[in-house]
Amino acid sequence: MITKIQKITSSQNPKVKHAIQLQRKAKVRKKTKQFIFEGIQELELALEGGYEILQIFVCKNIVSLDYVDKVCSNFENLCRNIVFFELEQELYQKIALRDSTEGVCCIAKQKIHDLEYFQKRSKTPLYLVAEGLEKPGNLGAIFRTADAVKVDAIFIADAKTELYNPNTIRSSVGTIFTIPIYQATSEQINTLFTKHEIQCYSACLQDAKPYYLYDYTQATAIVVGTESTGLTSKWRRDIHHKICIPMCGKVDSLNVSVATAILLAEAQRQKIIKT
Repeated sequence: MITKIQKITSSQNPKVKHAIQLQRKAKVRKKTKQFIFEGIQELELALEGGYEILQIFVCKNIVSLDYVDKVCSNFENLCRNIVFFELEQELYQKIALRDSTEGVCCIAKQKIHDLEYFQKRSKTPLYLVAEGLEKPGNLGAIFRTADAVKVDAIFIADAKTELYNPNTIRSSVGTIFTIPIYQATSEQINTLFTKHEIQCYSACLQDAKPYYLYDYTQATAIVVGTESTGLTSKWRRDIHHKICIPMCGKVDSLNVSVATAILLAEAQRQKIIKT
């Protein structure tokens, strides 16, 4: 599979500089429609998700070329045009995204996540809507939970953090590649859900009932917002059920990724029991 690999020995090499810019600068990711990520598992999940990988930087001091070759050989059609680069460890660390690295950094093309590509693939899907989340780590953790309970899609409403931020991908441990993603305004997503008769359950504190009182076995969307301000009025309308997680301690809310895990787990539990 790896027929040719180019060696890079200088930090002034344009390929290395570009990789560093993709890691550090959102404007570069936006302009080029590319992003960078790290790890063998992440590479496998990206390929399974149909992402086009453009370049792979390999540090032979950390991972063998044979192992990387084996991973890519399982997706031969997607990997034919990948350009491979070999770096010594000291240089590789300049583009590595984390301290505990796996010796593989990849540059890939971003996907388009417009609502026009939405398809309702099930009669009773389970969707997650994340409105206005600001922290990449929280968004990534939510993807990890959504993968664990196998949601049908994630809708990012009124995005305030970048989907392809390296910290989002890192926190998701690659699950960002496993789930259909759509980005739009809250109004557009609301309109879509009304059209497809998808019932919304909005997590909020005001006028809400405990989440376990509801039936999530039909076409369902769980909607979560930021910890600081919660959901906007667009998701607290009378047509939506308002749900909450009863709090028995001193604080009145949970981290958004933890709350999301509780809500999605209950929804999936009900669907499993019903089937």
